[in-house]
Amino acid sequence: MLQLPAEDRVHSPRTGWSRAHWEAVADHWLGTLREYSSPRHALPVLPGRVTDSGVRREALETFGRSFLMAAPRIAGARGRDPLGLADWYAEGLDAGTDPDSPEAWPRGATGRRPLLGITNPIVEAANLAFGLHLTREWVWDRLDRPVQKRVAAWLLHHARTEVFNNNWQLFPSMAEAFLASVGEDTRGCTGPRNVARVESWHLGGGWFTDGPEHAVDHYNAFVIHPYLWAWHRMRGDLDPAASARYLERLSAFTDSYSRLFAPDGSALHFGRSLTYRTAVLAPFWAAEISGVSSLRPGATRRLASGVLANFTRHGVGVDGPLTIGWHGEHLPSSQAYSGFGSPYLAGIGFLGLALPAEHPVWADAEEPQPTDETDARTVLPQAGLIASATASDGIVRLVNHGSDHCGLPVGAGADPDDPHYAKFAYSSHTAPGTGASWEEGADGHVALIAPDGRSSRRGPLRGWFTEGPVAASAHVPQRDGKAWPGTSVVTASIVDGPFELRCHLVTGPADHALREGGHAVSGTGPDAGTETTAAWAASGGLVAGVVGVHGWDRAETLDYADGTAIGPRATVPILRAERSAASSVHVALHVLTRGEPDVTAWREAVSVEVDGTVVTAVWRSGATARVDLATFVPWDGHPG
Repeated sequence: MLQLPAEDRVHSPRTGWSRAHWEAVADHWLGTLREYSSPRHALPVLPGRVTDSGVRREALETFGRSFLMAAPRIAGARGRDPLGLADWYAEGLDAGTDPDSPEAWPRGATGRRPLLGITNPIVEAANLAFGLHLTREWVWDRLDRPVQKRVAAWLLHHARTEVFNNNWQLFPSMAEAFLASVGEDTRGCTGPRNVARVESWHLGGGWFTDGPEHAVDHYNAFVIHPYLWAWHRMRGDLDPAASARYLERLSAFTDSYSRLFAPDGSALHFGRSLTYRTAVLAPFWAAEISGVSSLRPGATRRLASGVLANFTRHGVGVDGPLTIGWHGEHLPSSQAYSGFGSPYLAGIGFLGLALPAEHPVWADAEEPQPTDETDARTVLPQAGLIASATASDGIVRLVNHGSDHCGLPVGAGADPDDPHYAKFAYSSHTAPGTGASWEEGADGHVALIAPDGRSSRRGPLRGWFTEGPVAASAHVPQRDGKAWPGTSVVTASIVDGPFELRCHLVTGPADHALREGGHAVSGTGPDAGTETTAAWAASGGLVAGVVGVHGWDRAETLDYADGTAIGPRATVPILRAERSAASSVHVALHVLTRGEPDVTAWREAVSVEVDGTVVTAVWRSGATARVDLATFVPWDGHPG
């Protein structure tokens, strides 16, 4: 079991956590993993899921990703290495790159259904290069020259490959950058081109899309920022101006991204690969190491310690290896490529341990993070996202009108959308329905309901607009990868504190009903209630509600036994409406907060006037907004 030091509420009044707590968690997570070591450490096999790539690839992934955690632990200890981490990983590097070793790592695709031309070990080549860069003095420089040559050859093989046109562009680049930094051969590599390609996806304010598709998510923190940071540290001599520009973007990113974390350490449950968990922290540490963080050092430590403490409170890595999931194990919310070693990318979130104990991030007193004491609305206009954090209830909500991870156009076959991108709303304390509940997909969604009872999916976005408290988008309802003929939905969200006014202009056959879903509240048995046009669900003090303002007929709640990544059961408040015309307007008030359900107070939070397709909202806070759903989104309403 994880054993933590006593809390220090003098130096860290908000979390009680110090550097010693971070070291204890890292040592426990690494120690637990080493219990499953192969004889020479290169292929540790953990309990858990094995993907189609096979056990050997999963074991390589475990070694490579755990090195991301071991590397800053080694670097920060400055030669003091009581766990023998440097020697342990050095022996694994020796065995893994020796073609005659029974623990030799794969170079190409493995498993029952290998990827052709693009192979999973490329990812671990990048992770090993990242770790070797951090620990060069204590690992790489101490390897015998024949071992160095074998490691270099293994990395070079992957540095020369072509990969997916998303964050993967940085994986061969990372291997190349390390090889160049230690004077090894890099002929045939295209790292500068790959990095330029990723940097061309910059949206502004340090935010990037994950490739040319509409994908903005935590991959900004998992991969894009830490690997760009490491690239520029190793290859900054190629273009000093570009490196300086990157650091400006990293600084800007730490400002807005820091506002997406709840005071209790909960991160937004949004996007894919969420099993990486503490990897969300990597950019904050990178910015501290480079001296460009927008946060004061004590605020960085408060934010990071809050996140790590929150995950350990939920049992992550407390009594065994890291599992695939968010709090506990939850396979339905994971991707098919996630095997037993995948969660250890969490190690990149321990990058701060590379800083010495006397660095201000560890030595300064803890300071508030941006969402501790004040409300914060963070608008990412190029990404179509608005985050609303309220200090009174400690919740961060995300309105999503720009990220779908689908690309265009909709193809034949299975639906391309994903529950972690297709919803209108996400939060730090709820998670979307997955598994069986994703088939119905009620939460965070507006769906046309065909006469046969099947509900539409959101699918790829066809246009979006974001400004101030308003974000809007348009989509063509679809199912089974095919657009529903003659249908379209334009949606505008107006945000005010814990509230979202969600307005729809729906086009489609009059015999298609409509359903609107709020947040899924998870727990062992959520409470729920309804009024004529209002419904709510509550658990553990958290309450989600949806109130029909215009165009809704009735309310109800839906229960799902399979729950979400946050809890074993889930309840979703929903609204329903029959439609009698080909075009109709529907307005609903959504709320996610803490306390008792109070439908009367929710209704009094906003005054709404609907005139044709124009919706005007006057909030109790004094804020106002007006949108014309017919013209608000720059889109002509046709799927072609």
